[in-house]
This record gives sequence, C-alpha cells and structure tokens, in this order.
Amino acid sequence: MNQSLLSEQHTTESLANLLIRVAKEDRSAFSELYEATYRKLFGIVYRILKNQAVSEEVLQEVYLKIWDKASSFDASLASPITWMATIARNRTIDEVRKNQLPDSDADVDFDLIVDDSMTPDDSFSKSRDLLKLEACLDGLESPRAQMIKAAYLDGCSRQELAERFEQPLGTIKTWLHRSIKQLQGCMNL
Repeated sequence: MNQSLLSEQHTTESLANLLIRVAKEDRSAFSELYEATYRKLFGIVYRILKNQAVSEEVLQEVYLKIWDKASSFDASLASPITWMATIARNRTIDEVRKNQLPDSDADVDFDLIVDDSMTPDDSFSKSRDLLKLEACLDGLESPRAQMIKAAYLDGCSRQELAERFEQPLGTIKTWLHRSIKQLQGCMNL
C-alpha cells in the first residue's frame, strides 16, 4: 500500500484513538499504528542517519518508546504524527551523538549546524532563492501558500490538510498540484 493511501485512511483523530488504545496495551492497535506510520517515521530517521540497517534498529527503539510513552500523548499539545515524529527525531539525534561524538560532553544544537561545504557565493545564492520562493509563495491565492507550507514544511498529509482547510480531499490534491506548478513557473522566471 502506498504512502498517500495510508495517509488518506488515517486521520489525526484515528491515529489519536490508536494511541489511546496503545496506552491501554492493545497490541492490535499498536500493529495498526505501526502500519500507518512506519514509512513516515523511517523517512525521518533515515534522512538523518543515511544508513538503512542503523535506521531500522533505531526505528524499532522509537516504536518501543511510543509503546511505553503512549499514555503521555496529549492531543491538545500536538498531532499524533508530530508527537511520534518528535520521538523519532530525538532518538535519532541521540544515536548520532552516541556514534559521532563519543568523547564530547558538549550539548549540540543540530538545528544550528552549518553546512561547511557551502561557499559564501552558495550561501548568497541560496538566500536569494529563498527570497524568490517567499515572493512566489506570496503570489499564490490564499490559503494555498499556507497549505503548501503545512504540507512540505510541517509534513501534513492530504487528509490533515483537508481537515485543516475544511475542503474535500480532491480539492486539496488539485490545489497542491496547481500550486506546485505555479511555484515552479514563478521560480523559473
């Protein structure tokens, strides 16, 4: 089953309900939660570690933590996928620290690590491209810019976008497709 089908089958509410059942040690709910989310969480882990075997091991530990901590999930603070993604990201960063910084006691803020491979010219070009992207996003009809940001920066599924923007799923798919085409055209000017 592909990722988009999984995303469409499981809403924020259904994932929250699965987490409630997992908190009560419901193994079938845990299995269903795993099937609905493992691709997304594996993607988060793999993007950081870039090693499939290690990523698979870390993902197992992530799901053990989800099993153990499901009772601490609070839907008023975060969506289920955001809560699980945070666990995955934090566990993955712990793995990076453990394997790459064994002698260091320094607390590293991974969000502030600079890419040394970028020259000043690259950095200037990148910031210019970001300014152009912001201008192109501003040119989109409202609320399409918000939808694009939610989809590609926050990782919201199409179903989550449909709920957030109170639109049918087909409309969301069309808006995303057209908005991306419009952004591509604007960026290529």
